[in-house]
Parts: sequence; structure tokens; C-alpha cells
Amino acid sequence: MQQAWFYTIFSVFLISAISLIGVFTLAINQKRLNKILLYLVSFSAGALLGDVFIHLIPQLIKENNFTIETSFFALGGIVIFFTIEKIVHWQHCHIPQTKQHTHPFAIVNLVGDGVHNFIDGLIIGASYIASIPLGIATTIAVMFHEIPQEIGDFGVLLHGGFSKKKALFFNFISALAAVLGGIIALIASNAAPAVTGALIPIAIGGFIYIAGADLIPELHKNFEIKKSIFELIALIAGILIMALLLLLE
Repeated sequence: MQQAWFYTIFSVFLISAISLIGVFTLAINQKRLNKILLYLVSFSAGALLGDVFIHLIPQLIKENNFTIETSFFALGGIVIFFTIEKIVHWQHCHIPQTKQHTHPFAIVNLVGDGVHNFIDGLIIGASYIASIPLGIATTIAVMFHEIPQEIGDFGVLLHGGFSKKKALFFNFISALAAVLGGIIALIASNAAPAVTGALIPIAIGGFIYIAGADLIPELHKNFEIKKSIFELIALIAGILIMALLLLLE
């Protein structure tokens, strides 16, 4: 259990630090950044799906924890992320931006991202309790998802009227919700082991939703053959990374 605490706290702080990646995007040409981001999105989708089908589901089956309740929890994960995304869209502001007006959608984005990061922390904590290799695999999957997401979040805050310094600061504060989620997962799992059995299926549903509803649709907006081939390569690379992590088990 002490190992799970150490790895979880280290991992969630590492995930939170990714929110500062906006610092490195300031000197990158926007057109070039968009090209890189597209392949990161593809790689992220592959890593998330690879984690689900190569690590999370086999782990549950191995421990004989894959039951009808597991399926309902997984579906619950899809519903949770669907609801979060709907709330963000419902609250979206259409007031024209001015220098005196900060778009409310930037604030809503921070809240939605904070909830998302909190769930990421729960997922990471639950995975480490199951096994250290599973926790590492999940952390890497979340990490590759967070990179393009945090770059996007940083851009949303800037577009919403935040200064660069404020955007970096508040994006990092929002990301720290992952730390809280990780700690709660560890405490809850220690007090009630059944909670872990619910969190991993929720992670499965959440990851499938993120990859299928958010990331992959972005890749279908481009129809250039060359770019599509590289996107496919990046997607497969994400899956292969998850497969290679089996060597740690």
C-alpha cells in the first residue's frame, strides 16, 4: 500500500505539471503547433484505447471482477464524461470578446477541466492499488491524453481573455485536482476495497468516451491522404506503447 501511495502521488503531480506545457508553446508558430497537435491527438487516442483493451479489461478478467455490475460501471463512466461535456457546452458564452470582458466559457473550461483532472486522479490511484505496472500504464495513457488537452486548454484561456501568466497559473491550479482525486482514491480504497472495483470500470468507460467522442472525431476533420496516414501511424504507435508495457508485468 505504501508503494501505491508513493507512485500515485508522484504520478498525479507529474500529470499536474503537464498543465505548464503552455510555456513551450509560446515560441511555436501556431500553424506548426496545429500540425503537431493533430498527431498528439491521434497518439493519445491510441494510448487510451490500448490501455483499456490491453491493461484495464484483462486486469478485471484476471481477478474475476468483470461482471454485469462492471459493465454498468463502465457505462456509468461514459455517462459521467458525457454529462461533464454537456454541462460545459450548455454554459458556453456567445458574448463577443473585448479587452474589458473575460469570456465565461474560459471559466467554465477551467471547472470542467478540474473535474476531468479529479477523475484522472481517481483513475490513477485506483490503478496503482490494483498493481504498479497497471498504474504506470494508466499514468502514461493519461499523460499522452493530457498533453494535447492542456495545450488546448491554455489556448482557450488566452482566447477567453486571460493573460499568459494568469492562463498558466489557473490551468495549473485546475490540474492539481488530479492530486486530490488520487488521494481520495487511495483513502476510499483502503476503507472500502469495493470502491476500486467501481473506479477502474468507470475509467474504462471514460477512456472509451474520450477517445471515441472527443479525439477520433477531430482526426476525421482532415481528409489529406498523407496526414491521414501519419495519423494512423500515430494511433497504432499509441496502442503499441501500451502493448510494450506488458513487459513490465
